[in-house]
Amino acid sequence: MRRKQLLTALLCSAMTVTAQNEQFSIASLNTDGLPQKILFVNINADGPGVEGSLRIGKYFVEKQYDLVFMQEDFNYHAELALPMLFHYDFDQWSGSIGLFSKKIDFFHLQNLRFDCDGLGAAWKKCIQTTCTDRVAWDNVFGKFSHALDELATKGFRRYEVTLPSGGEVVVYNVHLDASARHDVPLGLDMKDRQTRVAEWQQVIDHILSHIDHRPIIVLGDVNCFYWRDPMEACFIDAVNATGVAQAHDVWVELEHGGQYPEHTNGTANAEGLNEGTDGETFDKIVYINPVDGRKLKPVSYTCDREGFQHDGKPLGDHYPIAATFEFTDEGDSNTNKDDIFTGVSSIKTAAAAGTDRYDLSGRKVSGHTAKGLYIERVGNTTRKRIIK
Repeated sequence: MRRKQLLTALLCSAMTVTAQNEQFSIASLNTDGLPQKILFVNINADGPGVEGSLRIGKYFVEKQYDLVFMQEDFNYHAELALPMLFHYDFDQWSGSIGLFSKKIDFFHLQNLRFDCDGLGAAWKKCIQTTCTDRVAWDNVFGKFSHALDELATKGFRRYEVTLPSGGEVVVYNVHLDASARHDVPLGLDMKDRQTRVAEWQQVIDHILSHIDHRPIIVLGDVNCFYWRDPMEACFIDAVNATGVAQAHDVWVELEHGGQYPEHTNGTANAEGLNEGTDGETFDKIVYINPVDGRKLKPVSYTCDREGFQHDGKPLGDHYPIAATFEFTDEGDSNTNKDDIFTGVSSIKTAAAAGTDRYDLSGRKVSGHTAKGLYIERVGNTTRKRIIK
């Protein structure tokens, strides 16, 4: 017990030094945790399995990321977590996929869905993290084809994080609908692409209904390439159009000269399922700074293609991506945080004139006669209002 307490104290001490500069590191990885076999049927035979999942856990310990977010953390959670237990605390595991994890009605397989999202998180023991929401997608596609997305309860989780320095950030861990490898070159994944657009809108709706002074990070396996999917338009630009926050892709900002790849909506570059043009992956880290609130600034970005290997082969289907952020007070000097996002207030319609108002989907509302709950911007102040 004393040894464990000493280890925790040393970890917290090291983290506090970093926190004095208000920097933190965050990583995302699809751990490829689907079962290798169910009975005698190969499901994910080339996946990491037991031994590979143990190595992935050791990899995270070696890298010492402050926050780790995972997707497809299904059947090998215990092996993945075991090397990390003395260094990290964990979010609740949602379960595995297999014949023994659910009573299956073989006469109605069309209704089969495992109640597990595969989303996981780990954070250093001196960080306070709470999962506030676990949300399933409203739109899903692919039961026994198109990457089988409907078999698991995919969606997103929202976390509220407090660093040792007191800095606060909100993190969304997401796993969007996938396109099957053989569908992409033939252009047969249009329904998958449309489903991802609807899922991005669901994330925006949730962000805008909870936004406050804290910056936000959205990361995970989004199954999007900018050349193939309209992610820039339906998520990045859609958030920016609200006027209440600004969204930026860390890879675009630090590795691609600040320019988003051109969206062609085609099947070019489809051979690299895990990697698009110029090193883009379909794992993303996007940060969102509220206009009135604290700001994040990315310091570094990595996609670890070399370190995430064993015997010359990748440990899993994806390479981990990671970023280091720092807090900046830019734009906060004239802001009274006590007056921002303090809750929902109500006013009469006549009193609402002269403001810019947005619905909870981020769409600007024309006119000033609409009634309901809106995000309202007056000068440099943003707040939620009920218009009666």
